[in-house]
Amino acid sequence: MNIQELSDLFCKKFNTEKKGISSFFSPGRVNLIGEHTDYNGGYVFPCALNFGTTLLVKENNKGMFRFATTNFEKTGEVSIKPPFEKTGSDWYYYPLGVIDQFSKLGVSFTGLDFLFSGDIPNGAGLSSSASIEMVTAACINELFSVGINMVSLVKLSQKAENQFIGVNCGIMDQFAVGMGAKNKAIFLNCDTLDYELVPLEISGYKLVISNTNKRRGLADSKYNERRAECDTAVENLSQVRKIRNLSELSYSDFLALQDKISNPVVRQRTKHVISENQRVLEAIEALKSSDLIRFGKLMNESHDSLRYDYEVTGIELDTLVELARKVPGVLGSRMTGAGFGGCTVSLVKESSVDDFIKNVGKAYQEKTGLQADFYVAEVGNGTIKLS
Repeated sequence: MNIQELSDLFCKKFNTEKKGISSFFSPGRVNLIGEHTDYNGGYVFPCALNFGTTLLVKENNKGMFRFATTNFEKTGEVSIKPPFEKTGSDWYYYPLGVIDQFSKLGVSFTGLDFLFSGDIPNGAGLSSSASIEMVTAACINELFSVGINMVSLVKLSQKAENQFIGVNCGIMDQFAVGMGAKNKAIFLNCDTLDYELVPLEISGYKLVISNTNKRRGLADSKYNERRAECDTAVENLSQVRKIRNLSELSYSDFLALQDKISNPVVRQRTKHVISENQRVLEAIEALKSSDLIRFGKLMNESHDSLRYDYEVTGIELDTLVELARKVPGVLGSRMTGAGFGGCTVSLVKESSVDDFIKNVGKAYQEKTGLQADFYVAEVGNGTIKLS
């Protein structure tokens, strides 16, 4: 829906006029390489997409936050008086978690009506939750003249998901959504938040996102379990070498110290994190030197590590990747996001994109009984105010 249509719907839902409505936009994101490294203080390489979440908002005199969306029938109504509490799993707890963080900064609220409209597939691993959080953060920051910068909004949104929603996500999703730039990917050190916008020069090739359409609820997945396993590895290794996170170690460090990790499964998880950091560095060098063949090979290695060492893929993701790699003109394919369903991202020769979608889609449905969706990704800007 365009802004005009959304404005009409807003007025209908909240029985108001268009005057005073503000609008904001926040994209989804896809991570090109560097998975499950962000909460380990490692390197990631995501980019913002040109689709995401549009938010229309207006003050009301009801003393309430009223939440509606074009994506679900469920609406929400919450008093503006803190404390705010999460008492269920409804979608509007994501923006409410952000509001809760602003409340802790001392922001005093007036009643607001919110209408969200997203075209990010829910549960696909393209950061629909971070997009909602960041668009809400930008909105509150603007409307109440809080005056904090985008990186601070990123941190606030991550904290909302960690503390209010209860998902121990790293900072990559919110950072990519907030700080993205058109036709550029973000090389981010998740420990220091140092970052570089790297031109995504893939002339003759396209990034194709393939959605398994297997929903995965991140809060209910084994995501938090993987975090705990990494924490265990840090505890084990700190007995002989004091570290704050796994990404302080090089791969040669890991080889020398791996025997200090008593649990073989935890050792596998550690191997993935540390080797994945190295792959990110190599991938960026490959991209800067226009070596797309090498970049694609590293994408493949990343997926295989996530499959065998970190064990976060599953039949649907593995099937999509295996089918993608058989298509002529595909340089690399890997899962993207938390895993356990969601999406893959593939580097596909432009002239092969139609065949890729047709052949992979047909074979995937035959093998899994599920129908995949495909998006030829365009890289867009981060969170902005529209009007």
